[in-house]
Amino acid sequence: MSENWLEKWNQRYSEKEFAFGVEPNIYFKSHVDKLPVGKILFPAEGEGRNAVYAAQSGWDVSAFDISFKGRKKAMELAKQRNVSLDYKVGELPELAFDNDTFDAIALIYAHFPTEIKSNYHQILSSLLKTGGTIIFEAFSKNHLEYRAKNPGVGGPSNFDSLFSKEEILKDFKGYEVMELGEEVIDLQEGKYHVGKGSVIRFVGRKSRAYSISKI
Repeated sequence: MSENWLEKWNQRYSEKEFAFGVEPNIYFKSHVDKLPVGKILFPAEGEGRNAVYAAQSGWDVSAFDISFKGRKKAMELAKQRNVSLDYKVGELPELAFDNDTFDAIALIYAHFPTEIKSNYHQILSSLLKTGGTIIFEAFSKNHLEYRAKNPGVGGPSNFDSLFSKEEILKDFKGYEVMELGEEVIDLQEGKYHVGKGSVIRFVGRKSRAYSISKI
């Protein structure tokens, strides 16, 4: 992963304010609240808003990010909320998470660099137990028109870093699709997600049989 990518996020998370706020993502919250608590993983978790919410709800929480600045703020937030996180800093292949460990994985605006994102999704799938749940929200490939009108909504400027429903189905083979769609939503998340944007939303349950009957 490039030094420029790392520096971008360390700089973003060095600001006093929390870049995307301290409250959990609405879509994530609406789905994690329906699940029985267990072990959950937050890739690219940044400043910890979703991880801290899950810990407050009784989950055993692990998280990772490339940014040590993000981890620092996440741990500060966890301390304020009187919860604990197992939060690692580094690139996923080096972090030695065990396969078949997690009951849920939350990919919330986890826009990994283009050259690694599909590989990361496959690795993450191996960490999820059979029957475990993926909760996913990130910007769609149609988001660029919204970003052009309002840069304050955030999101990658690189088309290949954005997502399509077809890409999600390809990356998460072997899942029962509980929900998959593209929507235009109004984001109000801190300083860097403000305004209308186009997102992909996906909830999938890892199974031996691949089903798309519930799209």
